[in-house]
Amino acid sequence: MTVLSGWWDDFFFGTLVVLKLFVVALILSVIFGLIGSTAKLSRNRTLRFFANAYTVIFRGTPELIVLLIFYYGTAISLTWFIQLFNPQIKFVDLPPFWAGATAIGFIVGAYMTETFRGAFLGVPEGQVEAAHALGLSKAQTFFYVRVPQMWRLALPNFGNHLLSIMKDTALISVIGLEEIVFVGAMATAVTHQPFLMYMVVALIYLAITTFITVSVAGLEQYANRHMRRAV
Repeated sequence: MTVLSGWWDDFFFGTLVVLKLFVVALILSVIFGLIGSTAKLSRNRTLRFFANAYTVIFRGTPELIVLLIFYYGTAISLTWFIQLFNPQIKFVDLPPFWAGATAIGFIVGAYMTETFRGAFLGVPEGQVEAAHALGLSKAQTFFYVRVPQMWRLALPNFGNHLLSIMKDTALISVIGLEEIVFVGAMATAVTHQPFLMYMVVALIYLAITTFITVSVAGLEQYANRHMRRAV
């Protein structure tokens, strides 16, 4: 274990980067999922078309390919745009952290779109009609009536999406983000102990995903507490 003595700080800070990446990607995933599910349930045919295209593309393309296309695609696009104003600029790229978080947000957001869509359909239509009868606007009905009830139905699959976000953070090392997989690769190159170093990475991920699983289970029990009392 003396081999690890010089790497604990690197693993610690790499884990902090992973947690920050997870939080940002989670926020983006929820936003994209809510927008996508709302569009899919819309009466507007154009919105439904784009929402369907979004879920088909991002659920049907490997995560690593989406990440690479997004990272290099945004670099090319930003460079082209900046050169319109300053031709002397040679290259502009999006920081790996934000490129990775946004790519994961789009990917998992596509899955959340379907989860939220199914959960919205599970909200009794009578609740929506009652909200309209009380004079609530469409926006108020959405945020005060539909979303609070939708979350209880979405929680089981939502927990799976949280695990997907966390595991997908391991992909971001390929574009140069210094998180724990990157640290594991660097430590392996120095110590020539790949099994030990990647086992540490695996245990860190397992600890985080176990915490997520337990937390979601607790949220499910809390969300369904009124149903147990009714029985």
